[in-house]
Amino acid sequence: MATTRTAQTILTEMREFAGFSPCEQRYIRRSLDVGLARHDAFRRWARGPAEAASIRTQYVIYQDLKLLRSLLQSDGESGEGPGLEDLETVMGPLLRVTTFDLAQGRIECFSAYRFLYERLLGAEVRPWLPGAFCGAAALPHIRPDRRKELLQSISEAAATAPAWSMCAPRFFPEFVEMEEVA
Repeated sequence: MATTRTAQTILTEMREFAGFSPCEQRYIRRSLDVGLARHDAFRRWARGPAEAASIRTQYVIYQDLKLLRSLLQSDGESGEGPGLEDLETVMGPLLRVTTFDLAQGRIECFSAYRFLYERLLGAEVRPWLPGAFCGAAALPHIRPDRRKELLQSISEAAATAPAWSMCAPRFFPEFVEMEEVA
């Protein structure tokens, strides 16, 4: 039964990923390579000097992920994650990383952002994502036309969710060589 549920979860996550634009899919895979230290993102993803510079900056900005992972781990005794007293400590780095990713112009909607960040930081980050996304999307670092698109992409249900699943994501998309596919 648990194996069937896991397989269904993986298929659902794969379908969700397949629904993102090719640009979003590429950026998510690249970001997972950088954020999870899976592969050398420069060799795999840089198509020129501008993208190499972007990846270099991403490696620097993503250093905040280590801190965020430690902050978001639940407290063993209470079973709760960060509270109101941790607002600045969590939201500062999360907003900084989110702003970088949204400013790249490759994440087009909240669901792609959520998909990426659940994998970068785990299920514990879910309650923090609507606030970080809306906050970053509203900053002057994002072009006004993009700001509007991003803010309109978050559903009322996502913005006002009464609770969040703590089930860990199962599907982590990776780079696939076209020659491997053939």
